[in-house]
Amino acid sequence: MTAQQTCGAAADGNRRAELVRAAARLFRDRGYDGTSIRDIADAVGMRSGSPFYHFKSKQEILAAVMEEGLLSCLPAVEGIVAGALPPRQKFRALLRAHLETVLAEGHDFIPVLLYDWRALSPERRAGIVALRDRYDRVWQAVLTELQRAGMVKSDSKVARLLLMGAINFSIQWYQPGRGCTLDELADEAAGMFLL
Repeated sequence: MTAQQTCGAAADGNRRAELVRAAARLFRDRGYDGTSIRDIADAVGMRSGSPFYHFKSKQEILAAVMEEGLLSCLPAVEGIVAGALPPRQKFRALLRAHLETVLAEGHDFIPVLLYDWRALSPERRAGIVALRDRYDRVWQAVLTELQRAGMVKSDSKVARLLLMGAINFSIQWYQPGRGCTLDELADEAAGMFLL
């Protein structure tokens, strides 16, 4: 590959990443059905047909948004679980990482996953489900560790789903810069869930 081809490929990758970020923001603000390809193209200064150079369909963009959200947070949470922190600190760090993923400025990917999941075609779900299951296994491992240490009553799947549901719902009410910080929110959540 020539230097010019390498630069062209990098530029294409950057434009693709721009489209994914813009689509995530728009899908979060307007919903999948309320966002057109033209809206996404306009958000990054492209002509309305240009996104099709990078993606075959709006469905493919939606899947890329969800995949980006999961792939961007997995290394951090897997690193927390693999680390040597005691169970309580591990849980708190995991909470903080998840809150960052769903609430921090510019982190629109997971909210799209949570609220536009049904818009994803069944064919596109398999890859997203595999990544989501990998993320869930991280949380399950920590809950099992906490249960063995006597810090939670249950490490069941239901307990994990209730915990994640409560945390994920913070998307509806949390406003950065108003009220508590993400660190304070993580401390509050850890205090509520741990014995």
